Amino acid sequence: MIVRLTDAWAEILRRRAASSTGAYPLPVQALLGEMAAAGVLMQSNIKFRGSLILQVFGDGPVKLAVAEIQSDLSLRATATLKGEVPADAGLSAMLNVHGQGRCAITLDPKDRLPGQQPYQGVVPLTDECDQKMNKLSDALQHYMRQSEQLETTLVLAADDKVAAGLLIQRLPVKGMANLAGQQPGEAELYEAEMYEHYNRIATLAASLKREELLTLDVETILRRLFWEEKLQRFEPFVGETAPRFACTCNRDRVARMIQGLGEVEAKEILAERGAIMVDCEFCGAHYRFDAIDAAQLFTTPGAKPPSSPSIQ
Repeated sequence: MIVRLTDAWAEILRRRAASSTGAYPLPVQALLGEMAAAGVLMQSNIKFRGSLILQVFGDGPVKLAVAEIQSDLSLRATATLKGEVPADAGLSAMLNVHGQGRCAITLDPKDRLPGQQPYQGVVPLTDECDQKMNKLSDALQHYMRQSEQLETTLVLAADDKVAAGLLIQRLPVKGMANLAGQQPGEAELYEAEMYEHYNRIATLAASLKREELLTLDVETILRRLFWEEKLQRFEPFVGETAPRFACTCNRDRVARMIQGLGEVEAKEILAERGAIMVDCEFCGAHYRFDAIDAAQLFTTPGAKPPSSPSIQ
């Protein structure tokens, strides 16, 4: 699977640049773009009805980076910084300075049943030899091997115009040979042959360079990588089915968040600031709750909320 995010990625960067915090440092921009591309690839692959949330967090100058992709491929992404990011920083320098970095993938069902919790898998940003990983693709490949037992090859790249990714995955073949009427010994040979084919395809995919992924169109990439292979192309997602920026924040969600703080803490914020102000880190939307708005959040159904003071 190949994805190229252009308009959606540009919109994410534009909103961040227009915010009070300003544009992302270039290494953070590249990381977040790779996360957005990887998230779209994974969501497209599993076709999960709900949101797929990809997070990396740790002990470096990047406190948290998040990419969230819905089942219709609408997406949003943001990163929170807590220090200076070196111009040449890789994954470990941004998130895993002292070995506390983690990568988490959460699947949150759209229609959750009562008591049902989202599924989440977490892996450290270190490999089997406890060596720090310096590329997001390495972390995600490690995650797929550890959590899903699926061999995966990912090539990711992003700049200020394009966020792109290529995913090659070896799907499980156990049982397919038996269904075809083969004997157990033949089934093992069949699986070994499929593994050999995967290794060949994965090696070709891994040879794709960052600059090629960012600048070449899909047809050219496929032709250069797999010119000896038989390809079956599926219709690309374009127009309304293509990935696009969309934020799921709204006033009702913010209101529930304030209710979660509790009435005492809400009153303390109002006493100190005069209003509760909430900004969405994904899209930059501003939400303001004054004393009357906040009082209504904590009013028992059927009770009369406080009225505005009259002016004589």
